[in-house]
Amino acid sequence: HHRPLPILGMGMFVLGSVLLFSIISLVSSLFVVFAEFTFGGMVGLTNALEQDRFISGFMDFYLKMGEPHLSTSYAVMMSYWEVAHLILLLTIIHRMKSYRSLGLLWAGSSIANQIVLIPGVVIGKYGSNIRPAFFRNAPFFLVSFWAASLFFSRPREMPIVTADKIAAEQKKGLLSRPADLLLSLLLLGAVAFFVFRGFVVLDCPLDACFTYIYQYEPYLKDPVGFSRVMMLVYFFYAVPLVSILLYGLNTPGCSWMLDWTIFFAGAMAQTQWCHIGASLHSRTPFTYRTPADKRWPVIALNVLLAIVPALLALRCRTNPAFLMKPVPKGQSNDDKKKN
Repeated sequence: HHRPLPILGMGMFVLGSVLLFSIISLVSSLFVVFAEFTFGGMVGLTNALEQDRFISGFMDFYLKMGEPHLSTSYAVMMSYWEVAHLILLLTIIHRMKSYRSLGLLWAGSSIANQIVLIPGVVIGKYGSNIRPAFFRNAPFFLVSFWAASLFFSRPREMPIVTADKIAAEQKKGLLSRPADLLLSLLLLGAVAFFVFRGFVVLDCPLDACFTYIYQYEPYLKDPVGFSRVMMLVYFFYAVPLVSILLYGLNTPGCSWMLDWTIFFAGAMAQTQWCHIGASLHSRTPFTYRTPADKRWPVIALNVLLAIVPALLALRCRTNPAFLMKPVPKGQSNDDKKKN
């Protein structure tokens, strides 16, 4: 009766490992990766539709014998997000050549997905019931990082901006750039919120933390564990990254902003979609769902957290003059040597 379990698990693991090594040996072929992730996306979408009872009979065996955590509200929202991954991957495959930015958006989303899912399963209530099939996530996790490193190392297509425009834009202070000022304030607010929610899930005894977790986002203490891991990922990874992005937004010539803002926007869209959806989903026990009287402020705050990185990426893409390497006019060779 239990024999399919190790066979299923090890089969998935071997399949993933073979895929990983075959890809590494064919470094030029990112499309093998995309094909595999596209298949994974279709499986994820099937799972979401089955859990919400739109279809039935496809995933029962796999959930029982393979990955029981896929029936949680977080995993259902994560599975719906696979639609976004599918659209991104199919667009990338269609465009073939100029897919760097879309690739970074996908990589941010995919890494954020795995970095919350894997530790969340291990530390949450499903940690005592991990089946071999769970390890199929490892190749996906590693391949996401490998693909991201390829995207970052590809030459960036820089827009053509005149030296005069770059110089004029880079002379402006923050007060002369109202959009950047507003984005900087929103990013500072995001950092404060990340830190606060990090303290909340670390059982900070302050009254504000206690009130927040019981009256606003009880989902943060859901024993499934995904929300706790997500808040810690924000606390330890998003806070330093946003701090660096704030620096880039206020210092001329940080052309790396064009890449990292897209990557971060992808990551935040994925995690916030899952977090908002899971905190309202019927598969989350009622006591952990966002209370009805506090629902709209909590949703608004969480939606804002997803929108601000997207606006930042859009701002960097549509008006990159401030971020481009300055082209000093009339600089003498002596000056260049000194610099």
